[in-house]
Amino acid sequence: MKIGVMLPVGGNDGPTGEMPTWADTKAMAVAADEAGLDSVWLADHYFYKAPDETIYGMHESWTLLSAVAAVTSRVELGNMVLCSSFRDPGLTAKMAATLDLVSDGRLILGVGAGWHDPEYEAFGLPTDHRVGRFEEWLEIVARLLRHETVTFDGTYHRVKDLALQPPPLRQIPLLVAARRPRMLDLTAKWADQWNTAWFGEADDTVKSRLDDMRSAIAATDRPADAVELTVGITVTDPNQPSVAEPEANTLKGSIEDLAQSFKHYESLGVTHLIAGTEPMTPRSAERLAEAKHLAFD
Repeated sequence: MKIGVMLPVGGNDGPTGEMPTWADTKAMAVAADEAGLDSVWLADHYFYKAPDETIYGMHESWTLLSAVAAVTSRVELGNMVLCSSFRDPGLTAKMAATLDLVSDGRLILGVGAGWHDPEYEAFGLPTDHRVGRFEEWLEIVARLLRHETVTFDGTYHRVKDLALQPPPLRQIPLLVAARRPRMLDLTAKWADQWNTAWFGEADDTVKSRLDDMRSAIAATDRPADAVELTVGITVTDPNQPSVAEPEANTLKGSIEDLAQSFKHYESLGVTHLIAGTEPMTPRSAERLAEAKHLAFD
């Protein structure tokens, strides 16, 4: 099983609850790379507006991910997840091919339909038919990453005789975050990996979502293992200062407890766990790696 970690990108993700700097993101990425974790991930938002109207700023995630690629050598790199509304499909595929080249084949292109209306409204992006727009966007991106020449005349997106030049050096894995039936069907059709998040222990909700994804795959002509199953979890380190707004559903135990939780997820067929940590520090990344080594080495 692979274990990955979310990196600080904005809001109060910094090690003492403040806006993180590039130095904070870099330090955690390097710690994950050196400690033996399998992947690092960045959330993709322009900003987050809380229910109390507080605005939390966010750094632009693709720029950060490119910088992370340059300071790491081993870990896979991804967004959890890239919002399709922020970048057109041809540009996204082109960016993916370039970053995969820069990183020596370490990119996982994580994508989703988006959801946070305040940032859409502030940046003048349409909030209607989000899944319909994503359906067209996803097909174009997936086919380009499969080295096809694509002509597509849809309701929201159009391309003509479009191919990536130079082509990607490999077929870059495409991950979709999805929960509802229509999004699961799109994932089963086009994706290489699927993610559901955020959880603590592998409870009945996790198991139900895994079953839903397997059912969606079974309804296609693809093999049962065509889409890897990944889960986002939240992990709290009781030996570090608590965060200002802790999540309710987290893994809070010892390294030994974490190792057992990882094994439980593996027994359910999950191939990759992606952990958001409380707090987001290099020590949190190292702790995940210690639990991984205890569970699987």
